[in-house]
Amino acid sequence: MIGCSFVVNRKFFGEIGLLDPGMDVYGGENIELGIKVWLCGGSMEVLPCSRVAHIERKKKPYNNNIGFYTKRNALRVAEVWMDDYKWHVYIAWNLPLENPGIDIGDVSERKALRKSLKCKNFQWYLDHVYPEMRRYNNTIAYGELRNNKAKDVCLDQGPQENHTAILYPCHGWGPQLARYTREGFLHLGALGTTTLLPDTRCLVDNGKSRFPQLLDCDKVKSSLHKRWNFIQVGPGAAALLPKPGWDTASGTGWDGMGWDGMGWGGMGWDTASGTGWDGMGRDGTGWGRMGHSQQDGVGQKGNGAMEQQVPAPGAEGKG
Repeated sequence: MIGCSFVVNRKFFGEIGLLDPGMDVYGGENIELGIKVWLCGGSMEVLPCSRVAHIERKKKPYNNNIGFYTKRNALRVAEVWMDDYKWHVYIAWNLPLENPGIDIGDVSERKALRKSLKCKNFQWYLDHVYPEMRRYNNTIAYGELRNNKAKDVCLDQGPQENHTAILYPCHGWGPQLARYTREGFLHLGALGTTTLLPDTRCLVDNGKSRFPQLLDCDKVKSSLHKRWNFIQVGPGAAALLPKPGWDTASGTGWDGMGWDGMGWGGMGWDTASGTGWDGMGRDGTGWGRMGHSQQDGVGQKGNGAMEQQVPAPGAEGKG
């Protein structure tokens, strides 16, 4: 729902706790209300024939850092209402699951309100209200994908029309959000909101170009063309390498320096020393950890191939 214009039953609005008073400045209140209404016994109707004028101010009188408050408020919604799906919000904003660097304030009262109202869980919302929402439960790791020989540039979507991945100065927004899945696919781009619209694309080697391509994952016929290995190759380091099938020794396909011995901008992937693309993070040190290892629960220091790993069962990481 949009936050600038809605009609609500006053009594019911009060019973479900009005808007979250812990949100600051701008953004998020409409998302919280839209989810809360459904989970706590209400419903919403969209009236497409209604007409409401909304004039956006050219200059807002409040803090210029709208993006920060939008993130903060979105994280409050995620923590209170989204249960096991809350990490979708962290991925969407490219924030670490632990210590995201944003203080969302105390949410204990909002959680207590949800409990006292006996609201349903978020899975019910997905099953009955928004079944077409895209779900990214197959995500293993996410973040920016950087080249260790040029720390200020990241893998980027580039112009959509030629499907070529490019290197571009790192900015941390949607076009540079890389997501590695259980199937071994490497997605690039902002998360999709609904299955009714196109999703992110996969980085592939279709065997027809000197450079990797970004194509719709479901349109790539051979799975070999779009699968990658994400492995530890040295102390405190990791690399993203092709699945077995490329000849890394003879210089065909992906070799020690990437495509055609040059890679992207002459940097490429160093499969011998484990350098190539790594995940040093925006400040040169990553997020300080890789989270939890899916194998043994031991965290890895965050200078590997991508900055975040979605936690799996196991002991807390030591990275």
